[in-house]
Amino acid sequence: MKYSLKETGQKVIQIKNSLKINDIKELSIQINLNGLSFCILNKTQNTIEFLKAIPFGQKLTPNEVLNHLKAELSNNIVFSEDFNAVLVIHQNELSTLVPEQLYDPNHKTDYLKFNSKILRNDFITEDDIAVNKSVNVYVPYVNINNYIFETFGEFVYKHSSSIFIDSVLQNIEPRETPTVYINVNLNSVEVLVIDNNKLQLFNVFEYYSKEDFLYYILFVFEQKKLNTETTLVELSGFIKQDDAIYQALYTYVRHVSFTDKDYKYLINANINKQHLYQYYLILNSLECV
Repeated sequence: MKYSLKETGQKVIQIKNSLKINDIKELSIQINLNGLSFCILNKTQNTIEFLKAIPFGQKLTPNEVLNHLKAELSNNIVFSEDFNAVLVIHQNELSTLVPEQLYDPNHKTDYLKFNSKILRNDFITEDDIAVNKSVNVYVPYVNINNYIFETFGEFVYKHSSSIFIDSVLQNIEPRETPTVYINVNLNSVEVLVIDNNKLQLFNVFEYYSKEDFLYYILFVFEQKKLNTETTLVELSGFIKQDDAIYQALYTYVRHVSFTDKDYKYLINANINKQHLYQYYLILNSLECV
């Protein structure tokens, strides 16, 4: 079904037949109120040609984010090309997981209203996560969707947590101990707990200090009765080893490492490969479309 300005929930890809068969490219855009990320994949050469993150330094409004997005797409020549497909990743705390067998599309608002601040006129949609038979109900940034449609035509959009959950579960390694996966953003953190190869918990927390960050992570450990001496923690997103939040976490949790994944795509020589874990979501989105 086609995306339109009236039916903002539909998600499809438009294939542009005018492009040469040897120049197939896909654009992914990650939208967060704290920043933007971009990725261009040359499918013909199986190469990531472009990766860029633009942190804002503070949380903006959706309209302010849209202005930044317009400026970047207008001023950077790499976005002047035609793309065979465009994917938009909405990253916010306005989402919740529902077991597939319990999901009723007529009650989307009811699923969200108990753990997210939503407005009466918010548009609510969903992603199907086949790997664990669940439905992710969420609020996308409709102003962003409308602008992307006007600029590129039909496109796909997903919620970041759908990509996070799908990627972790699809690439899970059998382990005897639980594993906590943490994806860090400027003022929010996405947390997954996997035990016995099954999803035990997913949540998103907003934090504004290292103490906030540490409190939420240790709260998850407490609620799931995880041992800080034996539980494995894998980090991705915008966190480095010399960051205060990393140092705080490492003080209380023994086994902390950064996600190290072998992607099936080559990485352009101009891209810094040292911190690819910062682009975990947008890189894994290429395998989840």
